[in-house]
Amino acid sequence: MLEPLIGRLPRLERVWADGGYAGQLVAWVRERAGWELEIVKRSDDRRGFVLLPKRWMVERTFAWLGKSRRLSKDYEHLVESSEAMIRLAMIALMARRLQPTR
Repeated sequence: MLEPLIGRLPRLERVWADGGYAGQLVAWVRERAGWELEIVKRSDDRRGFVLLPKRWMVERTFAWLGKSRRLSKDYEHLVESSEAMIRLAMIALMARRLQPTR
């Protein structure tokens, strides 16, 4: 997912990821892209829901995407189709936000 973004986002310096992405990916991102991959981990001593820094941004975005009927389930057979539907949903979201309020 990050490979196509290398060289296209000159201002990008840091990427946040879930604890499941820890390991070799941290070094790969630093070497290949020059970005800092910061792993946001959940504390083992806390039970139940805990608001984690930056992670809420991802969860909020997934919730916005889930409101799109086409993205509510995994209907797409191709990754390219799924990516196109995500782009369309985000374009629609941004277009609604850019619309002047009445």
